[in-house]
Amino acid sequence: MGVIYILITISIIVAVLFFIAFIIAVKSGQYDDSYTPSVRMLFDDELVVKSPKKNKL
Repeated sequence: MGVIYILITISIIVAVLFFIAFIIAVKSGQYDDSYTPSVRMLFDDELVVKSPKKNKL
């Protein structure tokens, strides 16, 4: 039974460490997208028109 307490404690510590690493990555701009806004205006006018398929029976 004592092993369960140790495993739960270790898993909570690992989860907290991953959460802290995620927060640090977000605050440092790791997930900022600097490429898409610069090319978004080039692709706004493109419309994908799907032609309806005719079912032949």
